[in-house]
Amino acid sequence: MRGEQFIQSLNDGRKVWLDGELVTHLSQHPAFSGTLKTISRLFNMLDEPGIRESIGFVPPGGKKYAHGSFLVPYSPQDLAKRRNSFDLWSRETNGMMSRLSDYGRSMITGWFAAREEIGKLDPHFESKITAYYEEARDKDLFLTTAILDPQIDRSNGLEDSRINERFLHVVKETDEGIIVRGAKMIATGAPYTHDFIIFSFLNFEEKDHKHAHVLIVPATSEGLHIVCRESFADQRAQNHILSSRYEEMDAVLFFDDVFIPWERVLLYGNPDAVLKLRANKTANALAFHQTVVRSVAKLEFVTGVAFAVAESIGVQGYLHIQEKLGELITQIDVMKALVIASETMAEPDESGVLVPELSYIDTARNIGTKYYPRAIEIVQQIGGGGFVQTPSGMEDFYGPISNLMHLYFEGATVSAEKKVQLFKLAWDLIGSPLGSRHELYERFYAGDPVRAYASQYVKFDKGSLTDPVWKLLKESSKDVY
Repeated sequence: MRGEQFIQSLNDGRKVWLDGELVTHLSQHPAFSGTLKTISRLFNMLDEPGIRESIGFVPPGGKKYAHGSFLVPYSPQDLAKRRNSFDLWSRETNGMMSRLSDYGRSMITGWFAAREEIGKLDPHFESKITAYYEEARDKDLFLTTAILDPQIDRSNGLEDSRINERFLHVVKETDEGIIVRGAKMIATGAPYTHDFIIFSFLNFEEKDHKHAHVLIVPATSEGLHIVCRESFADQRAQNHILSSRYEEMDAVLFFDDVFIPWERVLLYGNPDAVLKLRANKTANALAFHQTVVRSVAKLEFVTGVAFAVAESIGVQGYLHIQEKLGELITQIDVMKALVIASETMAEPDESGVLVPELSYIDTARNIGTKYYPRAIEIVQQIGGGGFVQTPSGMEDFYGPISNLMHLYFEGATVSAEKKVQLFKLAWDLIGSPLGSRHELYERFYAGDPVRAYASQYVKFDKGSLTDPVWKLLKESSKDVY
């Protein structure tokens, strides 16, 4: 099965650092074992008859199913196939794993789909992205991104030598490739990835050519160090249902003179080309489409937890609680509508690829930065102090005071044991280290929310709204005079 093959493939000598130690067997380490079981189960879905047809497709000339994120959409049916593949994985993980490779795969697929257009920026791009896309698709490669630069001094840019030398840059060119040095963040899912998709959000100038690159970097690269944050995984699955299976891990990457062969250097040395690739509508729409589909699944899960908590303590009949629960339903409907709108209004690009309407996707990603924290706040308000009144472990229900546990933790509609289990699940969502990480992630994963909203305004066809205003004023002036 693919899941087992995936786990075995990670025993490849990669340098994953956690708590100051080099992790040699990821699948046996408590910080990673639960998550790897989850990912393994997802990969196995592509081998299961009745499921693989919904989540994947057979590429032309191929024999086995590839994940739907690799499908280049030319029809509404293709877009629906892609959405369905995102949706199935998201629901299987309750939206709690954001970088399950389908985002990174979609970005590569987008670059491949737009290869002719992007190829105008570099004559070698088209052949490189075609070869890599087919390799990633056919080998089921797990992909993630690392596109941010380390927070050293945000008040200065590359003109500061302290920053210039620590942001990822090329230090040497050879006949075989380039050697890079510096750091990148935040690589979500880094310990499990086969390859990293590397580029930058910097606004490059010509003098920044050594920082201007788009790279595909194998996790096994000599000199590459994957430095993990503190693990939020918890082996006590009964008490920490989410933390025991959905800790996807974030990491900073240290590039200590890492060699990248030319075939993995998609762009280099041309700041304008890198900026244009970064803004490519086809790639962005296909990748960002996945993020919104996942957001819907996650908001539905949070809403389900909120409903269950309200019912378990008998507060669902109060008007102010109903108002809050209704607000959660509104969040879901708005996000779903934006997904539908993006697909309904999809148009072919220059190559005939059917591209979801990016404006609706941008709107969903922007409001999602406010929706999710608000959803978590509502769960907190509904359960209140009950979240800190649960016992230390479910084991207490089988100890000497079992009868008292069942007596005093009983709920309005559920048994004491089920109520405590529910509140522990909710706490894992709203109050645990994993839950706090998710709230922070949903606020910022799409970038600076202020810039994102401002960008929507800047790109919007403002005349479509202001022209009727000026027209009315002009007509009104004629009426008066």
